Amino acid sequence: MPYQPRVAILVPAPDYYEKWQPAFARKAAALAGAGLAVEQRVWGDPGDLSGFDLILPLFAWGYQRDVAGWYKLLDRLEAEGLPMVNPVAVLRWNSDKAYLSELAAKGVAVVPTVEVAALDEAGLAEARARLGAGEVVVKPAISGGADGTHRVASGAGVPADALGQRRLVQPLMPGILSDGEFSLFFFDGQFSHAIVKRPAAGDFRVQEQFGGRETAWEASDAAQALAAAALAAAPAPPVYARVDMVGDAAGGLHIMELELIEPSLFLHFAEDKGAAFGRAVAEALTR
Repeated sequence: MPYQPRVAILVPAPDYYEKWQPAFARKAAALAGAGLAVEQRVWGDPGDLSGFDLILPLFAWGYQRDVAGWYKLLDRLEAEGLPMVNPVAVLRWNSDKAYLSELAAKGVAVVPTVEVAALDEAGLAEARARLGAGEVVVKPAISGGADGTHRVASGAGVPADALGQRRLVQPLMPGILSDGEFSLFFFDGQFSHAIVKRPAAGDFRVQEQFGGRETAWEASDAAQALAAAALAAAPAPPVYARVDMVGDAAGGLHIMELELIEPSLFLHFAEDKGAAFGRAVAEALTR
């Protein structure tokens, strides 16, 4: 039997609250189809990783709740020169949404964002003024799964858990309520598939745990071009990527965020069910 490269996928601790196993099974099947032997390692305590041909942080869910532990892991992976996909430089860059300002500086259309080092009422008022928006979304710069993300009505104050904390302030984009959030998926820089995620009635969050639902979406040339421009700003070409975007009042698309660490890839919406993803990871072994 030919040698099967060993791939470690970093996963949450056993007591993690979100259900990740079905998505893991889809990704593992795609990787197995590309001839890779898949194993799990808990990202917070992965043990010796030196025997693996490749390490994927695809299910490092919850890293935003242990930021120090996450950066410690990245430092270790880098120091040991372990073979990572995506590369550690990309993972570190993508961990903090300060990269949105880099995209904006390069002319990429992003959701307008004001960063406040220690949010208070004055800082929120100034952010609203700069954005020209009354209703805003307040979120941590290092976040996932809508943790700590609040829709703040015009005239409402700083959410209690955000007071005095570093936060990003963005206008509530009209498109999230009318059309949903669009996600485009790329493997080795090639577009694979796209979905639209819509929030439950009365909510603005599109995640499944908040009642969000997703359907297939035909991504326009403009959407694909915007996504490609955003990905081009990364420190290195990502092997796998999800690009989330949302429309403004006129329907113009803006980057919400890039997911280059542990994105749900919704491979069941891909025509090839993830074969391109598997190939992209397998080909990374030869680089």
